[in-house]
Order: sequence, then C-alpha cells, then structure tokens
Amino acid sequence: MGNIEKLRLEADTDMPLRDVVMNTLRSAILRGDLKPGERLMEIHLAKQLGVSRTPVREAIRLLEIEGLAVTVPRRGAHVAKMTEKDLFDVLEIRDALDELAVKDACLRMTDSDLKELSEALSNFKKSCATGDVRVIAQADEDFHSVIYRSAKNPKLVAIVENLKEQMYRFRYEYLRGIEDFSNLIAEHEAIMKDLSERNETAVKEEMHLHLRNQVDSVRNAIRNNS
Repeated sequence: MGNIEKLRLEADTDMPLRDVVMNTLRSAILRGDLKPGERLMEIHLAKQLGVSRTPVREAIRLLEIEGLAVTVPRRGAHVAKMTEKDLFDVLEIRDALDELAVKDACLRMTDSDLKELSEALSNFKKSCATGDVRVIAQADEDFHSVIYRSAKNPKLVAIVENLKEQMYRFRYEYLRGIEDFSNLIAEHEAIMKDLSERNETAVKEEMHLHLRNQVDSVRNAIRNNS
C-alpha cells in the first residue's frame, strides 16, 4: 500500500481547487506515495486532504486523461500501472509527430523562433542544476513546445497538446532515472544546432535518438518494477 497519510494539499490560491487536488495526487503517484494498483477512494482522499468529495472526483477524472488513473466498473478508481504497451503506443505517435514538426520547423522557423528556442534551452540547462524532476520536466516540455509552434501548424500543436498529458508520466519516469543530465543537455544542444542550420536530415536523427533513449530507459524501469 502507498502512503496516503503523507498526502498534503499543495496549496495554490490561483488555481481551482480541483486542479490543486489533481496536482497533489499526481505528485503522490509520480513519487510513489500512491502505488500502481492502489485504490483512489474519494471519501478517504477527501478526508486526508481536507476537501469535499467533488474536487477529488473531478481530479481523478483528470488523472484518467493523463493515464495516471483508471476506473473499473464496480471496483472504482485506482492508480494505473505503467505498461510497455502504453509506452510504445504513446511514444510511437510522438515519434511521428516529432518528425513532422522538425521537417516543417526547418522550413518555417523565424529568427524570433530560434531566439525563443535558445532561451528555452538555457532555461532547461538551469533546471537540470536544480535536481527537481518536476521543474526539469516542465523545462523539457517548454523546449519541445517551441519546436512544435515553430512548425506553424496549429492542428499539429493541438494534437501534441492532447498527447502531452499521456506523455507526462513517461517523461517524469525517464527524468527521475537520470543522475547526470549532461547527455540529455547535449541532445538538446544538437537539436538546437541542427534546427538553426535548417539541417532536416540531422535534426530528424537527433529527435529519433532523443526519443529512443527515453523509451529504453522507461522500458527498463517498467520491467524492474514488474
């Protein structure tokens, strides 16, 4: 069983209570305080967090969208288990979208886009020095978001946004297993260089490598925890 007694509401007065509860439960799942397969009982979670059942129920629904929770008829909600099938399904789609994004970005990126990407890279490097996986994950996501926006295809960006929640757990698990971020920083730097040179072939290879490393790392984590 997990450590539900450790749960404390992550206060943020600027966010709806539903989102605060969701972020609290998400953090607990990613840290391992709530274990894969553990029941997410609304009444117990509400009591522990000092809220009503409604924001807990809404938060669990959001966690289902992210793939962190599942609801089984007559059994209720529980923390979702990570599977290799889920990993490959999500990252196969992401790989195809990455290739399309960098192809279009090589054609359509402006100097302003490149400046924004450079700033995102600098922020990512700074985030790696913090050792805070959530901060690093956000900075990593921000870097890639610049690339997607630079493709100048709003439909592509919308699809990626929809996939982002499903990617989060795998991204977090990958980053959590890294002790030295120098290789990951080097991968980001290579992507930045290739895009600035409009080298479509090279940047596609870098993006494929970047994702393959993530797949290999998370797959090993899933197998070790199974």
